[in-house]
Amino acid sequence: MFPLLRKPIPLSFPSRRTLHLSPILLRNIPQHSNSKPPSPDLLDRISRLLLLGRPAALSRLRFPLSDPLTDALLRRLRLHPAAALALFHLAAQQPNYRPHATSFCLLLHILARAKLFPEARSLLHQLLSLHCTNNYRAFAVCQDVFSIYKEFGFSPTLLDMLLKAFAERGMTRHALHVFDEMCRLGRTPSLRSCNCLLARLVRAGEGGSALAVFEQVLKMGIVPDVFMISIVVNAHCREGKVDCAERFVEKMEGMGFEVNVVVYNALVGGYACKGDVGEAERVLSLMSKKGVERNVVTWTLLMKSYCRQGRVDEAERLLRKMEEGEGNFVDDRVYGLLVDGYCQVGKMDDAVRIRDEMASVGLRVNVFVCNALVNGYCKQGGIGRAEEVFRGMLDWNVRPDCYSYNTLLDGYCREGRMKEALMLCEEMLREGIDPSVVTYNTVLKGLVDVGSYGDALSLWRSMVERDVVPNEVSCCTLLDCFFKMGDSDGAIMFWKEILGRGFTNSTVAFNTMIGGLCKMGKVVEAKVVFDRMNELGCSPDEITYRALSAGYCKTGSVVEAFRIKDMMERQTISPSIEMYNSLIYGLFKSRKSSDVADLLVELRRRGLSPNTVTYGTLIYGWCNEGKLDKAFNLYFEMIERGFSPNFVICSKIVSSLYKNDRINEATVILDKMVDFDLLTVHKCTDKSVKNDFTSLEAQRIADSLDKIAICNSLPNNIVYNIAIYGLGKSGKIDEAGTVLSILLSRGFIPDNFTYGALIHACSAAGDVDGAFKLRNEMLERGLIPNITTYNAIINGLCKLGNMERAQRLFRKLPQKGLAPNAVTYNILISGYCRIGNLNEASNLREKMIEEGIS
Repeated sequence: MFPLLRKPIPLSFPSRRTLHLSPILLRNIPQHSNSKPPSPDLLDRISRLLLLGRPAALSRLRFPLSDPLTDALLRRLRLHPAAALALFHLAAQQPNYRPHATSFCLLLHILARAKLFPEARSLLHQLLSLHCTNNYRAFAVCQDVFSIYKEFGFSPTLLDMLLKAFAERGMTRHALHVFDEMCRLGRTPSLRSCNCLLARLVRAGEGGSALAVFEQVLKMGIVPDVFMISIVVNAHCREGKVDCAERFVEKMEGMGFEVNVVVYNALVGGYACKGDVGEAERVLSLMSKKGVERNVVTWTLLMKSYCRQGRVDEAERLLRKMEEGEGNFVDDRVYGLLVDGYCQVGKMDDAVRIRDEMASVGLRVNVFVCNALVNGYCKQGGIGRAEEVFRGMLDWNVRPDCYSYNTLLDGYCREGRMKEALMLCEEMLREGIDPSVVTYNTVLKGLVDVGSYGDALSLWRSMVERDVVPNEVSCCTLLDCFFKMGDSDGAIMFWKEILGRGFTNSTVAFNTMIGGLCKMGKVVEAKVVFDRMNELGCSPDEITYRALSAGYCKTGSVVEAFRIKDMMERQTISPSIEMYNSLIYGLFKSRKSSDVADLLVELRRRGLSPNTVTYGTLIYGWCNEGKLDKAFNLYFEMIERGFSPNFVICSKIVSSLYKNDRINEATVILDKMVDFDLLTVHKCTDKSVKNDFTSLEAQRIADSLDKIAICNSLPNNIVYNIAIYGLGKSGKIDEAGTVLSILLSRGFIPDNFTYGALIHACSAAGDVDGAFKLRNEMLERGLIPNITTYNAIINGLCKLGNMERAQRLFRKLPQKGLAPNAVTYNILISGYCRIGNLNEASNLREKMIEEGIS
């Protein structure tokens, strides 16, 4: 059974409602039947022997033990704990018999009445371990305990013990039920049990329930101690109501309760979790005024607040202040907090420095510190350094835990290195660490991202077979896998399973389903899911409406898209720039471009600004409408506003200009194409990884270029040249060469522009030999390099300081039928000036004037 995401249940104490248990559930718990009571004579004989302290003599009676017999004997022996305990030990030793839950409950009441608390606690532990293995059985035990209490009239102490035992095990629903029943019976729980219940509720994220229980505790006349006050403060803070927590502290102080550093630390911690350093510092001042001495926890919480705001340098200054103060012992947790803070802001050198300092002062480098470093390096793309830290953990006598493996796994998966990720999983199992649901989710997403859909489905089956309970993330990842496979039928079948598992209130799950259907053009089915979402009481958010609206826009149903937008606005949810982008696309697709201007005015009126996608959609739309001047103006407008046109935008506008014989303007666009992010692999810092994946990524780029060419109705060679030009201009020469090799195998015939782009890139990178090699390849193909090509080679030679070779090539230009231009002369003049040969630079300047070149 999947764990359900539930909100704290509102309580109504005047009517004394049950806290977590439904009356219907109680009615459905079966009663233990005593339809065949044992013989009274047998009961008398067994009871007599037990009371005489002769349990060994029972073997001569030759009777089979059963639940009815055991229960009946325990009822007879209710006032004789020693005899009852002897009977239970005898029953537990039988090979084919184990007492049922009711027998345990009977004996527990007997032991609690006799104040045999160690024996009672031991037996209660056995009861919970053996007979509370699921919610149904646990509530049955609760009913047994209370029914026997009503029958015997004792012992209320057992009720308190049961409350505390449930709370300690984290079984908060059952603990709340016991608490509620004790209230009904007029029995007051102990302060210690109430504190245990409140603490567990807060730890479980049920702060609302904890606050409601506290109100009932006060009504029952229980006087809170400082520990309970600190728990309530934490409950308010966990609910995000730190101001209420502070008012509560003031109220408790006004009522005469002692409030110590523990309570104030809870307040500081509340503000620290919000990242509100100012309020945290104000509470510190308040502590000073009231004479409450700060301890290392206080300072640590303030450091946590600084780190949450990214002010890690200030957190370190606070550490130094702690080190100078008397009585402050700076432990490994304080250093760990600072290491993690530096990792979060990407200052890995500082994180390592603090780690080394920690070791130098004699503190043990723990698993938290190592995990923080692994996580920090992975987020920075330094997977190699993350591996070094991970493998070096044993040098610090630290054993990697599940989080360590999960963090490194996430790093591998982000880089698409699934082979290493799966090998790490195998290592994890060999080390005896069971993969958690987070482990499976990480690898599952990695497999889906690299397109290994079959492996993802196999992993899901393995996950279920290993009894790892999938959560919301797991289900949404696999659902996305079905959509990426194009298997809408599989997605719909799996969607029914998701709802059957209880995720009927998951907005993320509904958004994944609706978005996936819309991307596949199945808007009707998506609308059915949307309606079902509302029926089940799951509130749609902006992403939900945006996905459905985009689906309608994709199919050209722009009227329906605007209707969804209106529906969203009636729910007081404002449209995002992403929704406006899809609406603009929808208007162009529906041939309603005249309404685009009004929509742009509206989005600006709402305080939104166009982004790269907005400009791309507008440029694409106006190009399709044949209004190239508008597209051209938008292109330069987006550059002026600091946006970099991506490959799709540039290819669209260039292809449209080519189709309309506006070659010069297309060339201007090409000259502006820089810093393309065509290869995701260039983000890798490990060279070996880059080499392994360049070929695969280049293959994908080539496939995408073919798709772009088809979409733009443009000859492939134009799109290919654009891509090669962009890669070369952004310095990705190896990637450009790999892409070119793949394109050549597909029949691409390079032209002057292709080679010119590559030669320019090689020269700019200082690879003049590579540039000459490409020049020779051009000549072999019958292509004549122009002056721009030779200018690029001369520039490369000058940058290398090889002026003699540059000068020789310059003198050979007339023999090749080419005349040097102003760019040629300026390149050479700059080169000579760079090496200090001003005479040669002056001579070239004079020759340039003689040739009439300005």
